[in-house]
Amino acid sequence: MIQNLLVANRGEIARRVFRTCRDAGIGTVAVFSDADAAAPHALEADAAVRLPGNAPSETYLRADLLVKAAAETGADAVHPGYGFLSENAAFARAVLDAGLTWVGPPPEAIETMGSKVESKRLMAAAGVPVLFELDPASVTSDDLPLLVKASAGGGGRGMRVVRSLDELAEAVEGASAEAGSAFGDPTVFCERYLETGRHIEVQVLADSHGTVWAVGERECSIQRRHQKVVEEAPSPFVDAAMREELFEAARRAAKAIDYVGAGTVEFLAGPDGRFYFLEMNTRLQVEHPVTENVTGLDLVALQLRIAEGERLPADPPPTVGHSIEVRLYAEDPSAGWQPQSGTLHTFEVPDVDRSFTHGPGLRLDSGFESGSVVGVHYDPMLAKVITWAPTRAEAARRLAKALAGAKIHGVVTNRDLLVHILRHEAFLAGETDTAFFDRHGLDTLAAPLATPDTERLSALAAALADAAGNRARATTQGRLPSGWRNVRSAGQRKVFTAADREYEVVYSLTRGGLRAAGFEAGLVTAEPGRVVLEVGGVRRTFEVARHADVSYVDSPLGSVALKAQPRFADPDAALAAGSLVAPMPGTVVRLAVRAGDPVQAGDPLLWLEAMKMEHRIAAPADGVVAELPVTVGQQVEVGTILAVVGDNA
Repeated sequence: MIQNLLVANRGEIARRVFRTCRDAGIGTVAVFSDADAAAPHALEADAAVRLPGNAPSETYLRADLLVKAAAETGADAVHPGYGFLSENAAFARAVLDAGLTWVGPPPEAIETMGSKVESKRLMAAAGVPVLFELDPASVTSDDLPLLVKASAGGGGRGMRVVRSLDELAEAVEGASAEAGSAFGDPTVFCERYLETGRHIEVQVLADSHGTVWAVGERECSIQRRHQKVVEEAPSPFVDAAMREELFEAARRAAKAIDYVGAGTVEFLAGPDGRFYFLEMNTRLQVEHPVTENVTGLDLVALQLRIAEGERLPADPPPTVGHSIEVRLYAEDPSAGWQPQSGTLHTFEVPDVDRSFTHGPGLRLDSGFESGSVVGVHYDPMLAKVITWAPTRAEAARRLAKALAGAKIHGVVTNRDLLVHILRHEAFLAGETDTAFFDRHGLDTLAAPLATPDTERLSALAAALADAAGNRARATTQGRLPSGWRNVRSAGQRKVFTAADREYEVVYSLTRGGLRAAGFEAGLVTAEPGRVVLEVGGVRRTFEVARHADVSYVDSPLGSVALKAQPRFADPDAALAAGSLVAPMPGTVVRLAVRAGDPVQAGDPLLWLEAMKMEHRIAAPADGVVAELPVTVGQQVEVGTILAVVGDNA
């Protein structure tokens, strides 16, 4: 029996495993990097061990430190979570060699499936349909489009789509570098790329007594950068006949490697319903909650029981209803999925009311809370928000409403994109595939939920809330209205920006009420954190929170972040023409040019690594690299000048 479990991971997966451990009466041990010292997962475990440093290679990828932490805390078992060392056979062996229980499959199974090249050969021999790998050195134009893919790891890292042969060398180099950084293995291969495929996966569970379950399928077709964004169970694409074929293929895959534990067999399905083996993830998946919601199973509890040697019942439970999960990322979809960092001042999702099992409800799995810091060292996922309902349409509606009503202050997120997806007619019709963003336009899907009219009203509310806050803090005559004068004078003026849009608010609070230029609005109440306006005979409530110079305004009309502009601009703040600044904190990993080199618009200048992904910094126009003040390995902060591209003259 497991008494004390160390989770060799961080964030929401560590908290997820701890939750099941508490229900089962099992003690918990966390590990944390320096960046995660105040993270929720490090604070809520029974014991926590510091892993000195920040980079994954110094901390969560150090098998020796993890095994040592287990020994120091008296842990008798290790759960790897997902990512990091969860699919590392050497780590599994190190845990077992230390006399600990490994909550995962046998190292031999991990090793077999750890190479996507070798695993496909084995699956083909077992009768599972596959897309065979291609050698990057021998591909031709007839093989296009193709996918360059890391042999080890997953999560969309180390992957590039290639549509012309002149892109291949850069794609292989970039994918290999990214795979080496994320997984410690730079090996990549190529395979044919299905532009409009469906990503269908089957959850399997197998005990050490020969029972293998295919628990249900999930669809994870809506992806960005080959990372999943929306997942659901069951798939709206899969009918009963296809489901049985998928389940049989998944069971064959598990039996072929004598699998034990929880795992996922992933397939890519074409429009004709034919499907091909992609890979087997020998671990728990990020999207496992949707399977839990439709089956009533606790997959982590089953992992623990299997590790303790228990038998599974002969058959898995049936699925009931529909569950949808979205991944809430700290990123800006409209800016090339640029990851974001900073303090998450407020993080509240309304009506979260269920943890496990099916039944009408909303579930939140998160590694962050209000006040948490979103750093640059790890994946930018803030949370998974999951709902269950009797029908797919109800699940989508419930989830969209919860997301739209969430208060998320401090970092830009993909929340509005997720709401647009869930409300999109194509999604509701089940028309989802890996080309969803290309087909329906990211510019439309990533547009703010708040309209320009909503932003204007929110700016008025922010100005009035600021004024109320000023009066509340006043040490003398605090009950006088903001800007009160004995004689009539010019109105109060504030200027805010939301993204690239500017809103000027000029208002006066008179005996006759609110007078605001350009607004047909009456003021009902104004408090520092709450403003009620009457617009067109309808009362609208705006919740306002201010942090530094940014006001976050939440209302049923949409959430808006408004940056207050200074009354007088600082001329020293202007950058030289042609300056390219770091859009995020990160590390310079490669340089493509030197000072003095001519470049054309779109040419790569350098690559930044942040949040486990590489980001290409390109020339904005034709010209010459006038300055290149950074070096490989240099850590840069937001706003650091990376390069200056001048005119050819």
